[in-house]
Amino acid sequence: MSIKDLEPKIVWNYFHDITQIPRPSKKEEKIIAYLLNFAREHNLEAKKDKAGNVLITKAATPGKEDVQTVILQSHVDMVCEKNSDVTHDFDNDPIETVIDGDWVKANGTTLGADNGIGIAAQLAVLASDQIAHGKIEALFTIDEETGLTGASSLEPGFFTGNILLNLDTEEEGEIYIGCAGGKGTKAYFKYKEKDAPKKYFWFKIQVKGLRGGHSGSDIDKGFGNANKILNRFLHSIMRKKYGMVLSEIGGGNLHNAIAREAYAIVGVKDKYKEDIRVKLNVFLANIQNEYKKTEPNLDIHLESVQMPSKIIKRGVAEKLIQSIYACPHGVISMSSDIDGLVETSTNLASVKMLEDHTIEVGTSQRSSVESRKDDIVNMVSAVFDLAGAKVIHGEGYPGWQPNTDSPILRLAKQEYKNLYNKNAEVKAIHAGLECGLFLEKYPHLDMISIGPDMTDVHSPDEKMNIPSVGKFWDYLVRILENIPAETTE
Repeated sequence: MSIKDLEPKIVWNYFHDITQIPRPSKKEEKIIAYLLNFAREHNLEAKKDKAGNVLITKAATPGKEDVQTVILQSHVDMVCEKNSDVTHDFDNDPIETVIDGDWVKANGTTLGADNGIGIAAQLAVLASDQIAHGKIEALFTIDEETGLTGASSLEPGFFTGNILLNLDTEEEGEIYIGCAGGKGTKAYFKYKEKDAPKKYFWFKIQVKGLRGGHSGSDIDKGFGNANKILNRFLHSIMRKKYGMVLSEIGGGNLHNAIAREAYAIVGVKDKYKEDIRVKLNVFLANIQNEYKKTEPNLDIHLESVQMPSKIIKRGVAEKLIQSIYACPHGVISMSSDIDGLVETSTNLASVKMLEDHTIEVGTSQRSSVESRKDDIVNMVSAVFDLAGAKVIHGEGYPGWQPNTDSPILRLAKQEYKNLYNKNAEVKAIHAGLECGLFLEKYPHLDMISIGPDMTDVHSPDEKMNIPSVGKFWDYLVRILENIPAETTE
């Protein structure tokens, strides 16, 4: 069975189309062209702004001309992550989808349901002649995953509606009304090389098998961070007697994904070859015990390698390892306002060796309280400042303050109860949504965020629940059909 055979067909067929279009962040040209062509084929008004955001407008159906305009919004880019043993070119290759029981996933890569299913739902609304609705403005933003630059580049007047339905959350039956703000912090270590010492045992150590996941919505699940686990072992063998030296190091990829894999090429004095193997076996047993519930596939692999030509000078290598060891990762504090909501967190996302003898350590901080966000940013910065690294901050993005008196929230809660005879949960999310940036440009907006069930987003284990897509679609249609008329003062 293909996903094109799933119900509701109109949604799944558009989702299939989207999986066939490469759309990495900052490389959205192909999906933008697809959207503009879709508008032409359906005789719908469309426009694109300077940043690349697209707005497609559909007139109200007969009898609904006085109903309030609704903005349906999703982002067009996707996180591009794959397992190390998978060959896939995200710039050119389509996503290969697999049906696994009640779930759809990809073959060793991210699925792109974040936010491809939102795009599919928007296109289905625009194409359908079976829904009674007011004027629809379908907003497709670019580059949400690596900087929210599409949302931050929106100009006033690009759309006209006052109600916005963000289609970018991952739990069916939950209505989100707030999100965290965030900021990225990067540390740069400049290093000099020296010749690799002789009479050394050289090995490559790899941390593998971790779940990864979203650095916002999954940060409280206790998943392992490959960079932290690898570095913990390196720190344990940094004692002088081993003479440990570092030739290469790397791990993680994207700022908003928890690192799944990491590696280092390391040397120790020949006479400690067996000591290191024993030490790793003990370390692995301890780590697997610590993560036995959350990371059942965690593994650390050691293999001997040929002697490299160069190593990183010991002083910088030690400062790098010590600062990564000291850098916080995970939940910093929980919200005192909303039970179960992470308030503040930080993610040690990536370690990359760049050109010009530079090592980049990428981190990201999130909080629903602006002052706490600043505090954790400064905490992470202080660690790397002390290690002598150059620290650079991104511009960051604002949070979305919950509005429990929202008219669209009241309607959405009522329609969910009418449809499924149970209450939807109203929540805020620790992940970053574009809604906070929309409010900066359009302070009058009344917004909620909804979506189907997804798990392990931002990782190759990402999957989407098939029955929940049908419920999400029916719910979206019900909301659109019951939007009230414009009010007059």
